[in-house]
Amino acid sequence: MRADKALAAAFPEQSRTAWQRAFDAGLVRKGDVVLDRSSEVRGGDVVTFELPAVQPAELRAVEIPLDVVFEDRHLLVVNKASGMVVHPGAGTGEDTLVHALLAHCAGGLSGIGGVERPGIVHRLDRETTGLIVVAKTDAAHRGLSEQFAERHLHKEYLALASGVPRLLSGSIDRSISRHPVHRHRMTTGEGGKPARTDWKVEEAFAPIAALLRCHIHTGRTHQIRVHLKSLGHPLLGDVTYGWKPNPKLEAQPPRIMLHAERLDFLHPVTARKMELRAPLPEDFRQMIEVLRKHVADA
Repeated sequence: MRADKALAAAFPEQSRTAWQRAFDAGLVRKGDVVLDRSSEVRGGDVVTFELPAVQPAELRAVEIPLDVVFEDRHLLVVNKASGMVVHPGAGTGEDTLVHALLAHCAGGLSGIGGVERPGIVHRLDRETTGLIVVAKTDAAHRGLSEQFAERHLHKEYLALASGVPRLLSGSIDRSISRHPVHRHRMTTGEGGKPARTDWKVEEAFAPIAALLRCHIHTGRTHQIRVHLKSLGHPLLGDVTYGWKPNPKLEAQPPRIMLHAERLDFLHPVTARKMELRAPLPEDFRQMIEVLRKHVADA
């Protein structure tokens, strides 16, 4: 069989990319002969190989405190704070989650695609708090990516929405696409990517707001925010999608009130069932107390 297929079958913990880099670097041999990917090998052949060294990340590791909910040598799950951007980009500094992970995992990253970097397969908006899972190895990254692609992960969020829905629960199945005029916003309608959000009322603060539990089956940009906006219930603090301050409240929300509270998945290497929870942050709890007090005083 082909040399690349034989090695991939014998060492499934290594990624296809890792083997490609080994062949391209001339690090796979049969005796004194350097093999390429399509070289034929047979039973009884002795093949020696090395894997190219992991290249250091171009980004600088920065010591930033992280709330780690779970960690082993394959992955970690972080309870992200509000205000932290996940990925570096235009306009960001050296205070992103990736910068923090490079410092936290120093020496513990085996390389994603040959580069020493954390493998982030989903993201949360800057102001959204809660659980985000990160791969440390190629094998974990592949496994998590497959679970996200096949929608095998279970993700639930808690959201404070404006007004109280007429029903106690429901499902929003509306495609999401980039807004044709306001490019920083998303919108529902034809021509977008399929998106589904199930929701139910956890607590009502009639008539001002409701605490909703949202289960997302897809992971579109701003999915919960734009879906609830389409129902006429934008999230508290979400000016982008139409929220406006309510002068009747003693205090206004300090940010978009959305929290990734629950994350269930199978460990991509050990197959262990992972069921993780992140408690509500203090600003979220305080906003709930403001709403409860308003209802009690009304």
